[in-house]
Parts: sequence; structure tokens; C-alpha cells
Amino acid sequence: MTAPLVLDTGALIALDRNDRQMWAVLRVAADERRLIQVPTGAVAQAWRHGSRQALLSRALRHCDEVPLDGVMARAAGLLCGRAGTVDVIDASVALTASTLARSSDAVVFTSDPNDIAHLADTLGAKIQIEHV
Repeated sequence: MTAPLVLDTGALIALDRNDRQMWAVLRVAADERRLIQVPTGAVAQAWRHGSRQALLSRALRHCDEVPLDGVMARAAGLLCGRAGTVDVIDASVALTASTLARSSDAVVFTSDPNDIAHLADTLGAKIQIEHV
């Protein structure tokens, strides 16, 4: 099985800005029918102009949005506490990737590779991190 992807806010912003490299990653993953997940908190951070974000809207059609429900919110808060960090959205990205990494490799596309790596280390998760 080909590794699933997790996109953070930085990856979504890159797609919204028509970053050709990020679009190529998304297109290949979609063509390969790879699982592409995005925590809804990351969507909230990137969604700012609604009708002017046609590219982001199109990109999200290829993604499964992982809800920031009560369970995820609590887990993200606990992870931030354990890691000594404050960004619950980054924590939700790391948690999403670590869940996927239990069954296969997972790749996170992020603009905060050091933060995601620290959170993954705190979880003991082995995930591949790609800088956007």
C-alpha cells in the first residue's frame, strides 16, 4: 500500500496559492487513490476568503477531513501538555498521522517540520515529514 498523506495548514495554504509542487503531490496521490487526510482545524486556519478560495476548495475535494471533535480536542490538548507546546492544530496533525502510521507509513506535508517532528517524537510515532 502506498503511504497515506496528512496535510497541515501550510500545505493547504500552498495549494491555495497554486504552489505547483504541492499540487503535483496532491494530483499523484489522488491518481494513486492514496488516503489524504486533513484535520478540520487546519482547514479552519487556511479558510479565510471563502468564494475567493476556489483552488483550496478544489484541493479539499480530494481529502478526508478529520473532525476536531471532543475526543481529538482532548487528545491534542494532552499531547501539547506532554510535548510542552501550545498549537493544538499541529497536535491534531501529528495525532492524525500517528494513527495512520500504526497500519502503514504516513507522510505529513507541513510548513512546521520541527514542531511536527517534536510532537511525533513525543507520541513515539514514526512518520515521514515533508517541508512545504
